[in-house]
Amino acid sequence: MSNIEEIVDALEDKISKMLRKVNALQQTNAKLQEDLIQSQNNLQLKQRDNEAWEEKYEALKIAKSMLGSDDNTKETKLKINSLVREIDYCISQLSE
Repeated sequence: MSNIEEIVDALEDKISKMLRKVNALQQTNAKLQEDLIQSQNNLQLKQRDNEAWEEKYEALKIAKSMLGSDDNTKETKLKINSLVREIDYCISQLSE
């Protein structure tokens, strides 16, 4: 009988160790999921910041080209022509 009791005790010990490991892994998993969510949120914020900076850069580039410096004469003319075409398109849409 003592042999069976030893086997049962050993089994209980192994089960309790496994349960502790499962709990530890569940806690680790929950922490990793929180970290992942936080990282995803940070990434989204960085992407929005990047988009905002790109828009500001484009606006700055357009403003600089509108100044008409010698270096940007061709680009300025192209941008003005593009804007005139857009305005003409809008006017034609409104007149229909």
